[in-house]
Amino acid sequence: MKAMILAAGRGERMRPLTDTLPKPLLQLGSHRLIEHAIRRLVQAGVRELVINLGYRGAQIREALGNGAGLGVDIVYSDEGDPPLETGGGVFRALPLLGAEPFLLVNADVYSEFDFSALVAAALSARDLGHLVLVPNPDHRADGDFGLKARRVFNDGDPRLTFSGLSLLRPELFCACEDGRFPLAPLLRQAAACGQLAGERYDGRWSDVGTPQRLADLQAAITQAP
Repeated sequence: MKAMILAAGRGERMRPLTDTLPKPLLQLGSHRLIEHAIRRLVQAGVRELVINLGYRGAQIREALGNGAGLGVDIVYSDEGDPPLETGGGVFRALPLLGAEPFLLVNADVYSEFDFSALVAAALSARDLGHLVLVPNPDHRADGDFGLKARRVFNDGDPRLTFSGLSLLRPELFCACEDGRFPLAPLLRQAAACGQLAGERYDGRWSDVGTPQRLADLQAAITQAP
């Protein structure tokens, strides 16, 4: 199975830290933010990665190279700046990802989720994706989706937040065209059609969206046994 890591965004809310450095290369403990995701993927046996590049993408390419130093094989989808947003970025990279389901990971999310669960997840013939949902953080109290019996809905309780971790079929993008567009409307359409599975994850997770969240996570990781 292949995985795509979304790493093209500018990280506006992370300024001034991202004025000279792309967000995925910010240091968290002994590794860069994106390296934490790569290490988790390697632990699950996923070694073929596609990483999209946008803001200061050359720095990411220089830092990671072809991935050999991390035990993976990286190919890059260079979007330029401004990048193509989440949906447009994935659509542009589909020729690199192939025809089979792939993992999608946000580079600015830190999680201790075991990706082997997604690797082993068998999408039913009708499903276009499987989302990992988490309890709502303070900055997203209303959540994104409902979850019941491992099915994802646009409404309903409990409301949970999309973690930025998912398993998707390329067919989710079958009606799309090259250009800038977000992923969320495609997920909502799939949920409305009963084509989205999901699960709840209650372990350590953080949308590392601001300098304060990065500092809080740094402290939590440092204090962890």
